[in-house]
Amino acid sequence: MSLRALRTLLAIAQHGSFVRAADAVHLTQSAVSLHVRSLEEDFNALLFDRSRRLPVLTDAGHIAVERAREILALYDGISSEIGGDSELRGRLRIGAIQTALAGVLPLALSALRVQHPHVRITVASGMSAELATRVEAGELDVAITTEPVKPHPYGLASTVLYEEGFWIIAPVSLAHEDLQLLLKSQPFIRFDRRAWAGRTIERELRTMRMRVQTSMELDSQDAIIQMVSSGLGVSIIPLAQQQVESLTTIAFEPFGTPQKTRRVVLLEREDRPLGRLASALANAVKAYSPHVDP
Repeated sequence: MSLRALRTLLAIAQHGSFVRAADAVHLTQSAVSLHVRSLEEDFNALLFDRSRRLPVLTDAGHIAVERAREILALYDGISSEIGGDSELRGRLRIGAIQTALAGVLPLALSALRVQHPHVRITVASGMSAELATRVEAGELDVAITTEPVKPHPYGLASTVLYEEGFWIIAPVSLAHEDLQLLLKSQPFIRFDRRAWAGRTIERELRTMRMRVQTSMELDSQDAIIQMVSSGLGVSIIPLAQQQVESLTTIAFEPFGTPQKTRRVVLLEREDRPLGRLASALANAVKAYSPHVDP
């Protein structure tokens, strides 16, 4: 039994397909199939029902997936648990939402690299729900996401890092207008309602009984900012304070009275409590963020 085969098993369980799992773990499909056969021989049990078009876990397969998660969590945590208090080593796979990537995370990672040069860090971007799922599946160690509108997936714990404000944004040429009124009169570029932030915005608009003229619905904050900068409409998006201070091509106005905010959290698996690596990341992020009460 190899650790790589266990990671392959988790990828299949997560993606529901040998093909997508192969892409996720950077293997050929034949190599993925070989890993599964090897595990089935080791465990003397079938892990997937092969009578189905798509791979479906058997009862033995479900048990194997849960144990694989536990084994890999223990293995991945070894390097962060050993060694001296001041010298951290090991791998930290981080997922992050766009506002964190454009705001506090680069500063935090730069400081972390100086303090702990032997830590191997990888970063993946995505929307909060996607990143939470990847942490749950063991593909990421931690993720910086928004505090979900609904409870986060079962088995995940969160640590509050900081808050971000929601902002009405408009072309800079309309900076002297009442942006609240522009929400009703201008084309509205909507933040994707599949995202946690998009659902928060939608709920608040309904609470305010505000009708908007939706012209686009996009899942990229950068794309929304570009569309607004080009004069194609107005929008409501969450922004890191660093973005508010640096963007010069759009006008800003707080959304809501008082301003609507969201909490940004560090997500991790409950069965792998906040280790020294993840704790160091959380502390670095908080050092460059406005204080928020727990």
